[in-house]
Amino acid sequence: MTGLQASGDTGVIVVAAGRGTRMGTVESKQYLLLDGKPIFIHTLEVFRCHPWISQIVLVTGKQDVDRCRSWIAEYGIGEQIQVIPGGAERQDSVRQGLLHLSTPWVLVHDGVRPFVTSEQITACCEAVRTHGAAVLAVPVKDTIKQADAQGFVAATPDRRSLWAIQTPQAFRRTDLLAAHDRAVEEGFVGTDDAMLVERLGIPVKLVEGAYDNIKITTPEDLDYAEFVRRKRRLRD
Repeated sequence: MTGLQASGDTGVIVVAAGRGTRMGTVESKQYLLLDGKPIFIHTLEVFRCHPWISQIVLVTGKQDVDRCRSWIAEYGIGEQIQVIPGGAERQDSVRQGLLHLSTPWVLVHDGVRPFVTSEQITACCEAVRTHGAAVLAVPVKDTIKQADAQGFVAATPDRRSLWAIQTPQAFRRTDLLAAHDRAVEEGFVGTDDAMLVERLGIPVKLVEGAYDNIKITTPEDLDYAEFVRRKRRLRD
C-alpha cells in the first residue's frame, strides 16, 4: 500500500446486469468463460482480496440472481458479497447497489473489467479520500475528430487533454447517492457515474490506469482478454 493506511471502509458495486448484444452470443457477456471461469468471477476475486474493501454488492439481472449466487458459492468467495437484482438501466442498477451499502466510500466497477489490479483499486481509494471523487482513466492514443450533423469534421480537440474513462470510479457514498437522486428527479441519464457527480459541481480527479483494463464487450475483446490472461499467467 502507498500513502494512506489501508482501511476496510470502502464498498464496491460491481455492475453485471447488461445483456451485451454486441458480443453476439446467447449468453450474457459477464457469464462467458475466461480461463475456465465466468468473467464476473474474475472481477469479484480482485475486489474480495483487497484490504480496503469491506462490502461488495453484485448487481445483476433479476433472472440471474440465483445462478450468480451459485457461482459465487462454487468459487468460495461468498462471505462479503451480496447479489441483488438491478434496474432497467445501468444507472438504476448502481442506485440499487448504493441502497445496499453502508460504507462511507464507494467504488463502482464494470463486471466485465476483470483485469483491474489491486494497485489501481488502491490508487482510486487514495484519490477519492484526497479529492472527493476519482475515476480510473488512460490518455487517448489516437487523434480524435468531432463531427457535425452532416458527418464532416467540426473540430480536432487537443489529444493531450483527452482521456478514456474506465472503472473503478470512486466517490463518497452520500455524494453519489445525492447525484443519483437528483438525476431521478430531473429525468437525467448519464453515461457514467462521474457525470452525475459532476452535475453537483464536485470535481473528479483522473487517476491513470492501464490500457489492458479493458471492458469485454465484443468477440474481439474476448480474444484480447485471453491474450492478457496468458501474459499475466506467464509473468506471475
